[in-house]
Amino acid sequence: MSYSVGQVAGHAGVTVRTLHHYDEIGLLAPSERSHAGHRRYGDDDLDRLQQILFYRELGFPLEEVAALLDDPDTDLRGHLRRQHTLLSGRIEKLRKMAAAVEHAMEARKMGINLTPEEKFEVFGGFDPEEHAEEAERRWGGTDAYRESQRRTASYTKEDWLRIKEEQEEWGRRFVAQMDSGDGPESAAAMDLAEEHRQQICRFYYDCTYEIHTGLAEMYVADARFTATYEAIKPGMAAYLRDAILANAVRRA
Repeated sequence: MSYSVGQVAGHAGVTVRTLHHYDEIGLLAPSERSHAGHRRYGDDDLDRLQQILFYRELGFPLEEVAALLDDPDTDLRGHLRRQHTLLSGRIEKLRKMAAAVEHAMEARKMGINLTPEEKFEVFGGFDPEEHAEEAERRWGGTDAYRESQRRTASYTKEDWLRIKEEQEEWGRRFVAQMDSGDGPESAAAMDLAEEHRQQICRFYYDCTYEIHTGLAEMYVADARFTATYEAIKPGMAAYLRDAILANAVRRA
């Protein structure tokens, strides 16, 4: 049984012009001709075309495809083994690419454009991506959330380390304030609470006093936030909450 050039083109998903070109360069010459001189392709021709298209899909130039197919030491089984090896390599490469894209998508979702190693260097055991969906669910519709996403998307590792250093330095001064014995309503404590708010404004979004007091209540209501501050100093979450509330009243 033989097939016309149009039939082969339709079955293989290539153009008639492509088949003509393959014939002209000797890569795929039809095994038969009709009485009118038209190309007719047999089953062996179709098998060869399948091999050609496979190697082309993997990026081989036509010259190399011809050399591979005409190698007298390689039979059909040899081609299949080679193709299996090439496909396995392509699958692994695509798997790694998919993992990289997935990582980039998650990083972009949180606005944190860092590699896993850089994120560990900056955030330690805390993984911001674990809270990405919750943050978007709770605040995704707010201007503050959108502004935070916009700003942090451009931060480099050096930016995050600088932010981390400034926040840790603030934390040391806040602990010293607690150790002083003065209450959270003292002027020094309220000043540090105001500095805390200003850091949020500079690094993430415009943190109004209303937003700040809402955060303050969350620091003691949400065990995860409480644990973060309690790890710095026991009692810090409640002390900070009270200082923030007092500062908001002072600024009202």
